[in-house]
Amino acid sequence: MKKTRFIPFILLFLVALTVMGIPQVKQEPTPGTKEKVLLLHADSLTFDADRSADYRVLHGNVKFRKDSMYMYCDSAYFYEKDNSLDAFGNVRMEQGDTLFIYGDVLYYDGKDQLAQLRNNVRMINRNVTLYTDSLNYDMVENIGYYFVGGSIVDDKNELVSVYGEYSTETKDAVFNFDVVLTNEDYVIYSDTLRYNTDIKISYLFGPSTIVSDSNTIYTTNGWYDTNTDQAMLLDRSRLMGDKKMLTGDTLYYDRNKGFGEAYCNMFLIDSAQSIIMEGNYGFYNELTDYTFATDSARVMEFSRKDTLYMHADTLMSFVDTDSTRVLRAYYGVRFYRVDAQGVCDSLQYLERDTTLTMYTKPVMWSGEQQIFGDTIRLFFNDSTIDRAHVINSTFAAQHKGEDFYDQIEGNEIKAYFEGNEMRLIETSGNVITIFYPQESDSTITGMFNSDASFLNIFLEKNEMKKMVMWPSVKGKMYPLEQLNKETMFLSRYVWYGERRPTDKDDIFRRPDNQSAVSDEEQRRTTRHQFNL
Repeated sequence: MKKTRFIPFILLFLVALTVMGIPQVKQEPTPGTKEKVLLLHADSLTFDADRSADYRVLHGNVKFRKDSMYMYCDSAYFYEKDNSLDAFGNVRMEQGDTLFIYGDVLYYDGKDQLAQLRNNVRMINRNVTLYTDSLNYDMVENIGYYFVGGSIVDDKNELVSVYGEYSTETKDAVFNFDVVLTNEDYVIYSDTLRYNTDIKISYLFGPSTIVSDSNTIYTTNGWYDTNTDQAMLLDRSRLMGDKKMLTGDTLYYDRNKGFGEAYCNMFLIDSAQSIIMEGNYGFYNELTDYTFATDSARVMEFSRKDTLYMHADTLMSFVDTDSTRVLRAYYGVRFYRVDAQGVCDSLQYLERDTTLTMYTKPVMWSGEQQIFGDTIRLFFNDSTIDRAHVINSTFAAQHKGEDFYDQIEGNEIKAYFEGNEMRLIETSGNVITIFYPQESDSTITGMFNSDASFLNIFLEKNEMKKMVMWPSVKGKMYPLEQLNKETMFLSRYVWYGERRPTDKDDIFRRPDNQSAVSDEEQRRTTRHQFNL
């Protein structure tokens, strides 16, 4: 009797275990099964008694291991044959003490070794956290990626995009579509961005904008180091500050120093000063408001209808200790405006008193008039020349036609303008003159040579209307037939026609005689041309 009762009891117990589950289930790891998912624990396990189902149902503190990755959940379907599983509730994946992934649901495909996590997903890799509702994690390449929106946050930045991926090995992240990187000092908007969470460098591809309180940067190709706040930007990027814009084929920018540097085809526009500065190299410091350009450098002043174009080897603009804007040009200065042209070795413009000073063999032209001396100082009123002051060894001339030039020598010349026309010339100190009086039909009647201590000339439409000399005057009138090379030109006479810029592009021309030919050689050349 005892044996007969014992056998049904054993069968009943086995059936109960099959139906109710087996507590403390464990599957011991087998050597050499890195790709295999191992069931380490579940509070209960159920499966179909006739084995028609291809999965086991696990409940309570479920734990799996795949190589060095551990997976936890409240319940799961385990497809042991396919090496796959579906996990639900408090899903967690752990790899060592550096990688943690959380979600509500996990689908793991053993064939592709791909973990798909859904809803309230977080992936934490040391100081980096990824947030999304849909994350796929490639357990071969150790790369997680989202595709319906997400963000990655580290100790410096937050990056948001429609698509993103992150490598837990290389720390490289890739973002696409509506990318926004937010830093406490600026925000980067881009279409495509690569970012490394270790070195904190962002690589920008496609139209990108970097916005801060101090400036805005536009680029389509380059990198930005969010640790050092330094950037290298390619493909005609633009740096826009307060009423200034710096452009170049390549831009280097240091935010902490406020320093922007442009290489090749540099272009800086200052709308507040109505100035454009160009060159093949230049920089702008937004903290000190200092601008520099060289190598085919040119500055354009466009505050009035007729733009002033000026070229020099080196151009710079800055604010001095008196808070005065200063523009300086060095070596081979040449400028052109419709109403005035000039050349000199160096030049300085002071915004405070709106004065422009030309140094070292300065020469200026306006219409048929030419003036030079040791130094020329121009005073402006609303970007229009108000007066000119020529200091030491001064000379002024006006071409009257053919080989005839009105000429003035003196120690100092002051010229006064109304509009674009010279109305008064004041000359002082050993004044010597040559003038060619004209009939009403512009016929020259002779030459008048005189000298005095002071001379005032009143003009109208660039023609002399009145001349006053004092206190004592010596003069002589010569008929045209008595003129010769000794009487037609004063000792300082040189007509620098070859040096004169003829248009805005001619400012880049460097005449052969601009620096190499002496004044005396220029005089001989001129007289030879006149056959005198």
